[in-house]
Amino acid sequence: MTLRRQSREEGHTRKFMVVIDETTECERAVYYASRRAQRTGGKLIMLYVINPSEFGHWIGVETIMRSEAEHEARSVLGEYSERLRETVGIEPEAVIREGARAEQVRALIEEDKDIAILVLAAGSGQDGPGPLVSEIAGRSSADFPVPITIVPGTLSDEDIVALA
Repeated sequence: MTLRRQSREEGHTRKFMVVIDETTECERAVYYASRRAQRTGGKLIMLYVINPSEFGHWIGVETIMRSEAEHEARSVLGEYSERLRETVGIEPEAVIREGARAEQVRALIEEDKDIAILVLAAGSGQDGPGPLVSEIAGRSSADFPVPITIVPGTLSDEDIVALA
C-alpha cells in the first residue's frame, strides 16, 4: 500500500535514499543522490542491509558473525559519510537493517514518509543492471511507494554533477 509522502509538508525534508552494498556501481548511486540532495536542499539516507542467511550457524558463531557484519556495515557507512561530508558537504543519515534487501528497502520507505526518491545504479557489465535493480525496478515497480531513479554505472563524477 502506498501512503502519502510528507516530504513537502512543513517541518519535513525530502530525502533521497540509496542502498549501500559491495557493488562497484553503488558509489555512482551515492554520488548522484548526494548531489541531488545538495542541489535541491534535501537529505540523503543510506541503507545497509545485512543478509541474515549468512548466520545459519551455532548460536555462539552466529552472534560473532552478526557482530562482525554490523561492524562492517558501520564501517562502510562511516566511510561513505566522511567522504560525502568532505566532497559534497552534506551529513547523510545511516540506517542498518537485517533481512532481505528488497523487503527492507520497501519497509524503510513505508516507515519514513520523508523518503521521496530511491536512487539505484545499474551495473555496467554484461550481467545486466544487477539483482537489486532487476528486482525493484522490475515487476514490483508498478506498486512501489516512491519514484525510482536508476543511474547508469558508467557515469563519471562530472556527468553526475551536470545531471544532478
